[in-house]
Amino acid sequence: MSDFKNKTVIITGAAMGLGLAVAEELASKGANLTLVDYNEEALTKAKNELASKYPDAKYLTVTADVSNEEAVKNYVNATVSEFGKIDGFYNNAGIEGRQAPMTEYDINMFKKVVDINLMGVYYGMRYVIPEMQKNKTGRIVNVASVGGIRGVLNQSAYVATKHAVAGMSKNAALEYGRDGILTNAIAPGAIKTPMVAEAFKQVNPENPQAAEDEYASRNPTKRLGKPSEVAKLVTFLLSEDNGYVSGQVIAIDGGESNIYGNS
Repeated sequence: MSDFKNKTVIITGAAMGLGLAVAEELASKGANLTLVDYNEEALTKAKNELASKYPDAKYLTVTADVSNEEAVKNYVNATVSEFGKIDGFYNNAGIEGRQAPMTEYDINMFKKVVDINLMGVYYGMRYVIPEMQKNKTGRIVNVASVGGIRGVLNQSAYVATKHAVAGMSKNAALEYGRDGILTNAIAPGAIKTPMVAEAFKQVNPENPQAAEDEYASRNPTKRLGKPSEVAKLVTFLLSEDNGYVSGQVIAIDGGESNIYGNS
């Protein structure tokens, strides 16, 4: 796979989970990385750990709430100021929200999920794409979810926003392919990340491991996914090796999304 020397990639939600996994994969390939997260302490820790393992990569950290439009403008401008261009964008930051039936879902939490998962992704594309247009090239990977290709019980806000991310990704591919910008979305299933661990705590507060084991038992592979497996897919989509994949929503879930409703 192509290396990323002299390539600049922005990663949101970079302090942990799938954001950190992708940051590590790209750092190992020598990328210039802008690491964005709302948690300054966790972001600094992540950056220091990456720099100690991969000193050949270059790092810029920006603390930002992606639901704040001005904060998004700032991380885009800071990246261009530091590295001169933007080659790739892993638009990853998101939250699950809370689990509750649709008619009982807390309205303020619903709006928060929309602000982060939908508006945060939109703001990112809105301000990154013009920078990519200047160079007539770019790769964008947005994070949808299997919740963006099917329903998930008691997660109406999450599912609504992730379906919207899938749709926006398709539209961006249509509108900006002529500029050499390829846009895709990934749809991870249950990957062993802190966010998924928190979801299992909501399902079974007394024994989240039992909830995880039950979920894994329904997967064709009989396990959860690894962040490193997602990172390799994202890295391909962001690389020059990807010359013609665009407008796709790619599930990475061990095949489980094919059996929902039939098991």
